[in-house]
Amino acid sequence: MPYEWLPPETPDGPKVLHLWPYRSLPRRGFVVFIGITCGLLFLPLIAVLGSPILWGLLPFLVGVVALTWLMIERSYKDGSILEELRLTHDEVTLTRHNPRAPRQTWSANPYWVSVEMHPRGGPVEQYLTLRGSGREVEIGAFLTPDERLTLRDELQQELFAVKTQGPPAL
Repeated sequence: MPYEWLPPETPDGPKVLHLWPYRSLPRRGFVVFIGITCGLLFLPLIAVLGSPILWGLLPFLVGVVALTWLMIERSYKDGSILEELRLTHDEVTLTRHNPRAPRQTWSANPYWVSVEMHPRGGPVEQYLTLRGSGREVEIGAFLTPDERLTLRDELQQELFAVKTQGPPAL
């Protein structure tokens, strides 16, 4: 799953959840894809080696490979979103690290936070939000519907655990 609960650094430390978009093409696959693309595009050039036609076709083929490279790199950059949920007895904080925009942060008291699932009507199927402090914020919009259902259950369990345990003793 493209999210994980990190173990607390201390026994009373915050519970931290990291969420990120799924990457269907890892970097190693990217290198293989570009290599195969170059091979397939330049294979027909063998027939025109030594002729002026080669110099007419070569800039276009190099441009195709360069544009493909740049667009996939842009996709990697767009997919570098990280959502971080920190859950303590005093506060729930959701921070979204955007690739080309400022960081977005939301916080609320965990006793008043509720996990909401909108099966229809949201921008995605099984739209998952957190409601608290007079605001409703989305979480994990890039996850699959099944992953959002699982995440909802986990978030409800963690919030219930915080609410029932109460603040740590002084």
